[in-house]
Amino acid sequence: MKKENRFKVVFKDGSQLKDEGQRQILVDTETGVNYLVWHGGYAGSITPLLDADGKPIVTQYVEY
Repeated sequence: MKKENRFKVVFKDGSQLKDEGQRQILVDTETGVNYLVWHGGYAGSITPLLDADGKPIVTQYVEY
């Protein structure tokens, strides 16, 4: 059975080896919603990215 990857990493910054942790932006390939993910050590968080009106940022993901 083929594993489907619904979320694609479009940006990555930082390092797990430093105190600042690692930041990523993920795009849900089904809905197009962008998420900011931060993780460092044993902690982490995820939140949708919002525009100035408070609506989720949606981008059309095209796989190359």
